Formats: sequence, C-alpha cells, structure tokens
Amino acid sequence: MRPLQLTLAIFKPDVSAQPHIVREIQKILLTNGFYFVKSKDLYLPRKKAEEFYKEHEGRFFHNRLVSFMSSGGISAHILARDNAIQEWRKLMGPTKVFQTVHSQPDSIRGQFGLTDTRNSTHGSDSMESARKEMKFFFPEFNVDHWYKEKEPFYRNGNVSYCEETGIHVEAETSASTMKQEMS
Repeated sequence: MRPLQLTLAIFKPDVSAQPHIVREIQKILLTNGFYFVKSKDLYLPRKKAEEFYKEHEGRFFHNRLVSFMSSGGISAHILARDNAIQEWRKLMGPTKVFQTVHSQPDSIRGQFGLTDTRNSTHGSDSMESARKEMKFFFPEFNVDHWYKEKEPFYRNGNVSYCEETGIHVEAETSASTMKQEMS
C-alpha cells in the first residue's frame, strides 16, 4: 500500500473571516477523505506574504495578491490522503473564479471564490512545493518523521477527527492531551 501524500492548504482571508465557510470547507475535505494533520490560524504580515509569493514577483498580480494575503487572518493546514495534491487542487477548482463559477460551480472556488485574487483557497502544486510550503508555515513539522512514525496510523484509519482541535489524532490520543502538546 502506498503512503499517503501530504499537501498544504490555505484558507485565504476572504474565507477565514467567515467561520461558517471555514466549517463548510472542512466538511468538504473530511467528506472527501482528507486528514487534517496540522492546522493553525495566523496573520501573514506583508513581508512574509512577499516571501511566500516570491516566485510570482514581477507578475501583474503580485502586489494585489500580497496585499490581499496580508489583509486579514488565514488558516493553514497540512492535509494527508492518497494523491492529496491533485485531489485538493481538484476540489478547489481553477483559479479564475468567473470561469470556475460556470465550469465547476460545485468546486470550492466556484462556491466561495469572489475574484481571481480572492479565490478562497491555496494549494501546493507539486510534492516539492508542498514540502517547501509546509516548512514555511509549520517550521516545527518534520515531514520525514511524520512519514516514519505517524503516516501508518493515518493510512490504516487509526485516527479520528477532533472537533475541538480541528485535526486528526491517533485513536487513543485525547483532546486534552492534544491541547497540552499544542501549548
């Protein structure tokens, strides 16, 4: 059996400002077999947003994207499942919201996207960028350690989703134990 794949998902400020939409997207992810490995809500200062989107520097939308991403809170998640990168990108739908509303209205961007910049979510586009992006938002997370020590629990379904923490935990791990570990 192949190991699960990890990817980074970001709920952008337009979504993070609306808890009912966050819950709806989380439900979509859970229904589609994704595991929430790590999650955090944070504010991305402009300098950090510029660093994260450095590959787009010089492109016409760069300043607009950086300004938007530093305009409010975001929610970052490490997700796991078989073929996670491709499946998350498929659920999100295309970045061009106007087209997406017509071509894939049931996608996350089709339902919740506002414009091409305010398109609700971000997802890694390759294993290489997933590793880089996870390290950017979760520097404490060791991908190799997760694959060695934790991935089998997820792959074998020995985890459950904890509503309180918003992540999957090993079956015997309680919410109070998770809170202690997160502090």
